[in-house]
Amino acid sequence: MANKVRVHGKAQNRTALGIVNAYLVMYPHATKADLEKAFPFELQNHGTWKSLFCTPEEWKANTKSQDLWFSEKDEILNLQDGTKVIFLKLWPKDKFENLVDHAKQYDIEIASFEEGVKGVKGGYRLEYLNGYVPPVPEKKKSKLWLWLGIALAVIVALLLLLVRSCNKEPEVVTETVTVHDTVMVYLEQIDEIEKNFNAAKFESGKVELNDDAKFVLYDLVKILNKQPQVRLKIVGHTSDEGDAAFNQKLSEGRAKSVVDFLVSKGIDSSRLEYEGKGSSEPLDPSNREANRRTQIIVIE
Repeated sequence: MANKVRVHGKAQNRTALGIVNAYLVMYPHATKADLEKAFPFELQNHGTWKSLFCTPEEWKANTKSQDLWFSEKDEILNLQDGTKVIFLKLWPKDKFENLVDHAKQYDIEIASFEEGVKGVKGGYRLEYLNGYVPPVPEKKKSKLWLWLGIALAVIVALLLLLVRSCNKEPEVVTETVTVHDTVMVYLEQIDEIEKNFNAAKFESGKVELNDDAKFVLYDLVKILNKQPQVRLKIVGHTSDEGDAAFNQKLSEGRAKSVVDFLVSKGIDSSRLEYEGKGSSEPLDPSNREANRRTQIIVIE
């Protein structure tokens, strides 16, 4: 069977976390017990632990080895049943190779490590192969008796309306439909992406995106593909160091680099704008580092 997901990583342990996330993408209803069955303890077989997974409560109780687990907010696994799970971080070469070989049975393959940036935490990304589309978790199905009750109620209501229509003018029935607004969800996601993008930083005086910045922008591409109505404005800012004219040109070039990357990944250019403001709008006059930033603004 052809592989369905390829994991691109910048370090062994982060790639190991990517393998587990790839499994959860393919099996979105997996529980903690399912994870422990899919990735048994024997893959690591370290005498200190009995499982590759633990809950945040179990992690807090194990004060002697807390630094050996993926415990940061963006590393914790959030399962469909509401459970939060922490994955073991310790993956030396031989254990990592065991995990990579084991993942093949789930149609997961590993790409060659991508070059990381010194001093910056490594990451991973997932690539879907051979036209594979990950499953969307289904909502729990209502009980049959509930559907039958609703159907019966609808039939009775229609019969009553039919009888009344024989004696008087038809009534206007107004139906109220509640639509769950997803705007706040993707706005929060874009805010988080903006934070992570600014953490990646441009090289001094340069407009080219580094690998970590591109890695963050892949998440922005996903949101724009899911929300085709969203339009963005990318605004570049610099500190007040150096020549004002150079800073203006630099801020425009960095904002344009973001737009060019998104367009290269299939986002229509008509949905994107960019602008450079140089050092004209400092976030904090006393903090030059904070003033060097890129804004991602939604302009629906």
